This record gives sequence, structure tokens and C-alpha cells, in this order.
Amino acid sequence: MDEKKIRILQMLQQKGRVSVKELSRELACSAVTVRTKIKELSEAGQLIRVHGGALRADEGQEDFDRKYHGRHIHQHVAEKKSIAACAYRYIEDQDIILLDDSTTCFYLALFIKAHPEKNVAVVTNSLASANELANLSHVELYMIGGNVGGFLPATMGELAEKSIAGFKVEKAFIGVHSINFEIGLTSIAAPQMQIKQAILRTADQVYVLADSSKFGNGYFSVICPMDEVHQIITDNRISESNRQKAEALHIQMVIAE
Repeated sequence: MDEKKIRILQMLQQKGRVSVKELSRELACSAVTVRTKIKELSEAGQLIRVHGGALRADEGQEDFDRKYHGRHIHQHVAEKKSIAACAYRYIEDQDIILLDDSTTCFYLALFIKAHPEKNVAVVTNSLASANELANLSHVELYMIGGNVGGFLPATMGELAEKSIAGFKVEKAFIGVHSINFEIGLTSIAAPQMQIKQAILRTADQVYVLADSSKFGNGYFSVICPMDEVHQIITDNRISESNRQKAEALHIQMVIAE
């Protein structure tokens, strides 16, 4: 690693956040050079790229941990982040997308925030994701209305379902509580199930983001049968048996590395 990158990481470790202007002065180089170094470090996962500068790589996680304390939120974090990074590759410049209130979609929101090179319109019912994406020049944000609830605060209920129905999006990204190849995608409770069903109806393409721990279980609220699922993004701990089940049902399974 070159000296400029090392110094950028050292400053981030000390301060948590640094600006391009500050780095340019400290490193005695142009803003263009600084932005290039930040971009390369961001792509390597060593910092979070934001408008006008950079954040320490764990800054978003620390803020998330401080705000939200639900037990399930902090499970399988590394896997969820790798899935979110993989999902981000399916977002193109000028896309209109929808993010649900899942933890993995929150991490996807952080990737969107950190990469201003893609201009996107984002519809979401997640207050946590909306908080990260608000007031960004490369994001046009639409917040779904409704009753607020959940460990990771989100809107739900009849008003939220009607609000979702008023949108037509190209791509939707959703998390699920479990995937059972005999039953389908399932949710822990009816309110979450109904929101995800509304999302399925309004999106041209739906990407299911699910870490490998979600396979094989089943909750009583069925979102949809497996024949309505076309693509699942999961982590590299997924069993060969589950890969074969997905293949038999003609479901594309993408493995995040």
C-alpha cells in the first residue's frame, strides 16, 4: 500500500471522518489524487466513501449498534455486509429501486451512500435506511408512510401497503426471516409479510437477500411460494443441498464472496 493511502487510513483512525480538502492539504497533493485514493480504498472495503470525504470503515456500524439493539440485528453481520456489497452491483446508474426494512438492506443503503458515482431513486419503508440516504446529491429519496414499529424502525400497516402500491420500481431488494423450499419465503409476523407482498407486486425484479442461516426454517406467515422467486443473493456458507434445491426450482442463486 502506498504512503498516501496509509496516511489517509491513519487520519481516519484518529478522527473517524476526513474531508478531501483536509487530506489534500495534509498529503500535499491535488483533490483529484485524494479522490482516487479514497475510491480505491473504498472498493477494498477499508473506508466508507461519502460526499466530500471519507468515513472510517466501522463508523456506520458503530452508529448502527448505538441506535438499534434488537438481538437479530447484530447476527451474521459479516455475511450481511458481503451480501449487500454483492447486491449493490445489480444497481445501475439512474435506477429506481425499493429497499425494505431488513438489516441487510440497511447495509445496502450504506453502500449506496458511500458510492456517489451512481445516481438512484430509492423508495423505502425503513427509517434507518432513509436516515442514511437523506440529503445526498446522488439519491432521490421517497419515504413510505404508515405506522412505525419494529426493532429496526419502519413503516407498516394498511397505509404503507397503499403507499407502496403507488410506486412502480425497476428493482426491489428484500430480506426474509426464512426460506423453506417446500413452503416458500416466510416472515415472522403478518405486518412484515404484507409489506413484502406489496413490494413483490410493485417491482419488475425482486432480489431476495438472505444469509445462509435463513435456509431450512419456516414461519407461519408465508410471503410467497418458491415458484415466484427468481433470484437469491446469499453468502458462501450456503450448503450444497440448498444450492441444488434452488437449481431444481430454476432459482438463480448468487453467492457473495
